Amino acid sequence: MKSPFTDGEADLRKEERTMEFRKEPFTVWYQFYVCRETGEQFTTDQLDEVNLSQVYNQYRVKYGIPFPDEIKGLREQYGLPATKMSELLGLGINVYRNYEAGEVPSVSNGRLIQMIKDPKEFKALIQYSKNEFETDELVKINRKIDAALEGYDELQRFYEEMMLGERRPNIFNGYKVPNLEKINSLVLFFAKQVEPFKTKMNKLLFYADFLHFKCTGFSISGLRYQAIQKGPVPKNYDWIFDTVLNKKLISITLHDFGNYMGEQFVATGWEVFNNDLFAETELKAMQAVANYFKPDNVNQIVNKSHSENAWQDNVEDFNIISYNYAFDLKYPQTN
Repeated sequence: MKSPFTDGEADLRKEERTMEFRKEPFTVWYQFYVCRETGEQFTTDQLDEVNLSQVYNQYRVKYGIPFPDEIKGLREQYGLPATKMSELLGLGINVYRNYEAGEVPSVSNGRLIQMIKDPKEFKALIQYSKNEFETDELVKINRKIDAALEGYDELQRFYEEMMLGERRPNIFNGYKVPNLEKINSLVLFFAKQVEPFKTKMNKLLFYADFLHFKCTGFSISGLRYQAIQKGPVPKNYDWIFDTVLNKKLISITLHDFGNYMGEQFVATGWEVFNNDLFAETELKAMQAVANYFKPDNVNQIVNKSHSENAWQDNVEDFNIISYNYAFDLKYPQTN
């Protein structure tokens, strides 16, 4: 990074700082640059956004306020425009749209939105507000709600939560609700771009999620990562890979290395890969990780993962890794 003071080099630093939001203090890993010649500190728009995201994320978790992805997904589930959702909830006309864009709701509004994530609660709200809809519009909305109710499989939801972790954003899933379709597509992406063996695939997923968190304050997939002897891995990774295999998105080629069989991931369903599942920043992080680690063999990427504080501080007890370790990330190295 070039210093705005001297046009010379500047180094990225981080330190614990307290920042306030709505008169409450929150501790964050504050990132900033230091000019090598003058010692002066400065930030960029991107760093300011990440620093603030840490505050907003903690506030949302503390008060049970939904995150932007959840707020947008809820509206899309019921097939309503943002203005109509605002009207139903008794909000200002553009308020729901602003919440989708990242504005933090009040505690009361956040809890109201959480309540209507339950299709039964939303159906009751629609019933109370039925006079605000045209007849054909009301029919369409109720069809969406009924479809959501029919598609709700409590047992399957419980099983996925057991495998992927709780469906509330927190520091251990990178403040993202785990999304199995997105996780499957992430595995497919690396199978296509890199054709890695299983151990390397685990490291690619880790680096993609943690790099994106470092740059934005959010993971890509919502996966939890555990420190084991061979480096960071997604929790229950074998189950995750089995789901991708069952959907015929990838195949696995076995390689006999004498004392063990290597499992190489190959993309077989690339034609269904959907870029729209991912934000531009997510695709950029995924591609950066694919490009950087593609030349590495398994031992090389494992050794790099072993140099990360995320692994070193957690491997002794096989802990789930906090995404705060993303701010210590050593790889991928960029100019």
